[in-house]
Amino acid sequence: MNDLDVIKVFCAGDGRHGNLLGVVRDGRTVPDDAARQALAAELGYSETVFVDDPERGVVDIRTPGTRMSFAGHPLVGLAWLLDIEELQPPVGSVWARHDGEFTWITARPEWVVGKRTQQYASAAEVEALPTPPPGEGWLYAWAWEDEPAGRIRARGFPRRPDGAIPEDEATGSAAILLTAELNRALNITQGAGSQLLTAPAPDGTVELGGRVRFAS
Repeated sequence: MNDLDVIKVFCAGDGRHGNLLGVVRDGRTVPDDAARQALAAELGYSETVFVDDPERGVVDIRTPGTRMSFAGHPLVGLAWLLDIEELQPPVGSVWARHDGEFTWITARPEWVVGKRTQQYASAAEVEALPTPPPGEGWLYAWAWEDEPAGRIRARGFPRRPDGAIPEDEATGSAAILLTAELNRALNITQGAGSQLLTAPAPDGTVELGGRVRFAS
C-alpha cells in the first residue's frame, strides 16, 4: 500500500507528542470490511481512517478492534489533512475550521459513547496512575492543574479486553465529554504532553481543536 499517511494529532506547541493516526487516502484500495479491520489491527494505532470520498469528507473510522461512528482525534486530523470544511463520519455531519496553527471540529457530546470521566484530587495523582488502572471500561482520568484558567491534566485508558492500547495519548471524544460535563472551555494536557483545546457552544455542541503534524 502506498497511500497511507501517518499524522500526529493534538501536538504540543513544539510539535512533539500528539496521537498517531493512520489515514488511507483512497478507501477503494481496501474495499472489504474484514480487510479494513485487519489493516487497522495490523497498524495498531488508536484509530485508522479510510477516506471513501475526499471531496464530501465521507470517512470510515476503525480502532484495532472495531468500527466507530465518531471519534475526535481522527476527525481533527482529517480536517487538517484534507483541508475541507465538512466531514461525514457515520454519526453525521461534522464541521471543521482552521484558526492559525489549530484545526477545529464541532461535535455533539451525545455522540461520545462508552467513555467515563473521573476526577482526581491533583495532577500528581493522575500522573501516578498505573497503565492501565484497575477496573473495566474506558476511563478518562483528570484533575485540575489551574481551575480558574481551565487547565486540566488528563490521561485516557481504553482498558479493552485485548489490551492493544493500554493508554491513549490524546482522546478528542473524551475531551468533548468532559467539556460538556463542566460546561466551560478547557486547555487539556494529556498523555506524555499532547494539548487539546475545547469550547462549549450555546447550542450544546462542543468545539475541539489542536495542532496536527505529519509523523516523522
